[in-house]
Amino acid sequence: MFCKNCGAEISENAVICLKCGASTTEKPATAASQPPKSYLAWSILTTIFCCLPFGIVGIVNASRVESRFYAGDMEGAQRASDNARRWTWIAFAVGLGWMFIYMLIYIVWGVALFGSALGW
Repeated sequence: MFCKNCGAEISENAVICLKCGASTTEKPATAASQPPKSYLAWSILTTIFCCLPFGIVGIVNASRVESRFYAGDMEGAQRASDNARRWTWIAFAVGLGWMFIYMLIYIVWGVALFGSALGW
C-alpha cells in the first residue's frame, strides 16, 4: 500500500505514514463538510424592513438548513437553503413594490391637495 500524501510505501495496517506523518484512515475533506448558506440574516432584515409574512417563511426555511445538515440530510439542507433564498427575494420584491405604490399614491395625493389649494 502507498501513502496518498507522499507516495511512500507503507504496510497494510499502518495508521500513519512514517515518512510524512499523514493519516491513512482520514477521509479527505469534501464540499459537504460545511452546511449550505442559510440566508438567516437576510431573511430577518427583509422581514423587518420589507414584507413580514414572506420574510417569516424565509426565516423558517433558513432555520432548517443547519439542523438538516447536521442530521445528515444534505439534500434537505440544500432544499431549505434554496427555499430561504427564494422567499427572502420574494419578500424583498413585495416590500419594494409596496413602497413604490405607497410613494406613487403619496405623490398623486400631494399634487391633488396642493393643486386644489392653489386653484389648479
